[in-house]
Amino acid sequence: MEARILNVALLAGGKSAEREISLKSGDQVYQALDKSRYRIRRYDPATDLPALAQDAAGIDVALIILHGRMGEDGTIQGMLESLGIPFQGSGVLGSAIAMNKIVSKQLYVHAGLPTAPYMVADRTAPLDPAEVVNSLGLPVVVKPEHEGSSIGLTIVRDGARLAAAFAKAWEFDRRCLVEKYIDGIEITGGVLGNDQLQALPLIEIVPGESFEFFNYEAKYTPGATREICPARISAELTARAQHYAQLAHTALCCRGYSRTDMMLSGNDIFVLETNTIPGMTATSLFPQAAAVAGISFSTLLDRLIELAME
Repeated sequence: MEARILNVALLAGGKSAEREISLKSGDQVYQALDKSRYRIRRYDPATDLPALAQDAAGIDVALIILHGRMGEDGTIQGMLESLGIPFQGSGVLGSAIAMNKIVSKQLYVHAGLPTAPYMVADRTAPLDPAEVVNSLGLPVVVKPEHEGSSIGLTIVRDGARLAAAFAKAWEFDRRCLVEKYIDGIEITGGVLGNDQLQALPLIEIVPGESFEFFNYEAKYTPGATREICPARISAELTARAQHYAQLAHTALCCRGYSRTDMMLSGNDIFVLETNTIPGMTATSLFPQAAAVAGISFSTLLDRLIELAME
């Protein structure tokens, strides 16, 4: 008996600061999806939400290829749940938690995961820069509470520049996270699955010499960053980092898949943040790790659709 062709709603674009990346990812996902298995209709949440609601009864599953606010934060997930459309990845709760860097940090600590020491700076009750320096030392990293792709992030090496870093972060959020800068090797660990979690090979991220860290330009400029998979670290550190990625996935109530970024300093690993909708171009980090594990991009999309419909 032939398998039924599934009607797939492919959501890409949206209104966040990462719209262009989402559209590029959407194009590559569309190309990689097996047209003999799926009937695909594309929707841009910036303009097409009424059409999505109107078509809901005929949609079997949605692929959310959105990043940042109104895509990765639980809002679109809530709409799809209310329309009865299954979708890949985390639900409303996991999406909202992982998008919030401060709440994520608190849950990592509660789960026993190692993270960099931190403080919270609220625009309505600003921190004294001297207090930050005394507590965390320098350098520190200042991040808006909700943005992705390093948007609004500043590495502060001089206490006199803290006020400007806060102001930049507060353009995006009322609160920002201030954490001790960890100097070391950036690694990222993908996790695939709902109940049975598979840890993918780790990727080591080496930004080009012209980049201070893995920022927006380093992430999305072709050739700007070397991504080495599997990461060039010991088997013991690899196993520990993969375990941390799985623990972070569970602690933040994720499902389907996630990718957790970490810093390796000596033999210490610090969990930074978890992405519930990792970049999904064929050369993005999560698909790269899946490929090293023997899972092609097209097969990975099949698996995400299966997990969505479980």
